[in-house]
Amino acid sequence: MSQTRSKFCHDKYDVVVVGSGPNGLAAAIIMLQKGFSVAVVEAQSTAGGGCRSAELTLPGYIHDVCSSVHPLGFGSPFFRTLPLKEHGLEWLEPAAPFAHPFDGGKAIIVHRSIDETAEQLGVDASHYKRFINGLLPRDWDAVCQVLRKPVEMLWHPINMTKFGLCAIQSTRGLASALFRTPEARGTFAGVAAHSSLRLDDIGSAAFGVVLEVAAHGVGWPIPRGGAQKITDALISYMVSLGGELILSSPVDSLADLPEWRYLFLDLTPRQVLRIVGDRLQGLYRKQLEHYKYGPGSFKVDWALDGPIPWANADCRLAGTVHIGGTMEEIAESELANWNGRHSERPYVLLVQSSLCDDTRAPAGKHTAWAYCHVPNGSTFDMTERIENQIERFAPGFQKLILAKAVTTTALMESKNANYIGGDINGGALTLGQLFTRPVPRVVPYCTPIDGMYICSSASPPGGGVHGMCGYYAAHCALRGWR
Repeated sequence: MSQTRSKFCHDKYDVVVVGSGPNGLAAAIIMLQKGFSVAVVEAQSTAGGGCRSAELTLPGYIHDVCSSVHPLGFGSPFFRTLPLKEHGLEWLEPAAPFAHPFDGGKAIIVHRSIDETAEQLGVDASHYKRFINGLLPRDWDAVCQVLRKPVEMLWHPINMTKFGLCAIQSTRGLASALFRTPEARGTFAGVAAHSSLRLDDIGSAAFGVVLEVAAHGVGWPIPRGGAQKITDALISYMVSLGGELILSSPVDSLADLPEWRYLFLDLTPRQVLRIVGDRLQGLYRKQLEHYKYGPGSFKVDWALDGPIPWANADCRLAGTVHIGGTMEEIAESELANWNGRHSERPYVLLVQSSLCDDTRAPAGKHTAWAYCHVPNGSTFDMTERIENQIERFAPGFQKLILAKAVTTTALMESKNANYIGGDINGGALTLGQLFTRPVPRVVPYCTPIDGMYICSSASPPGGGVHGMCGYYAAHCALRGWR
């Protein structure tokens, strides 16, 4: 690809983007569509940030470096406007979005069908259907239009009020109010714990609500061939518009960049401060300095001799499996991270992409990965505890392991500088930082420096492969908002 280089071709561009994650590429594409010259510069030798794939264990076994399952990517209102299929992106949908096993062989399988999911919940069946049906719009495309034009939310006050009343609650509070059974409460806690917040934190329920609704609205799909295919499609389209990609080029200061009219930083506050230096002063600098990062992630990838032998075989229907048992057990695990402890029985998120994507491993073999949350910057090896948790619900799992690759919080950060201390959310998702990322400003993407914008997951709407942070930042620039 001639536009993929190791140094800049010109001394001046209309737009320079630092960071080639989905948000940085989204900002680049929008500016290219408006006729600007654009260069994207990336420190790593491969583009994508948290959206990359590689042979981490054995030749022929394709693993995702970070993210694998992308309901927000498939449902992204911006990505849906792009011809990514023409540029090689193919989505695959597991038979079920996710599963949550319990001791004794029981499991709740969350299907696209609300009724099919509710049938497993006994006395909570009607509660679940009323809860989801009260939140899930009939037309996901209508939701996408609202998300692309936030002012249109004003036309949907009832739906937004329902969502808001659920989202501002704690996970434990909402689950206890809605459901009676340990299975229903545990399943909701498992999906809400993606946030890495304490389950008693106000606002933690928002993540469970969004991801649960997405499971029924668009599913939890995966890209065929790995998360890298999303990045590759975005880059292919960007290059077709005339954009340039510069790899293996760390940026340590603004002096490392060519002249620009607009600068988009797909970076979190700590890197912004390092690169921009003394040009940021006063209150804004102090606010960036006080930006908080959340728990880290400890990840293990496996090459397997066969599919994971779940005690409840229906767990093989799901691309994602939440391992943690009851709501109380998950709550203890997530609380430990914030208190500087490592849970003996951690809450584990596991993805088994090869069950529906035969490109991930040789015939008859499989891949899987799992991670658990740990204190930010932790150096503790959680491999044994993660594998013990999987073995608890899938006896015989460890006998299938052919090879493994361990990613500590430090290695996580070395692969993606936005993951400070292993925090894959680009900053703590506390209520105080959920809507005011990275600082409390009417237009959070702009900075005191004219033409410079932050477009990373440290800006709204936060983490996830959806490109909307870059989308909003680019439109702020085009409108000249300050």
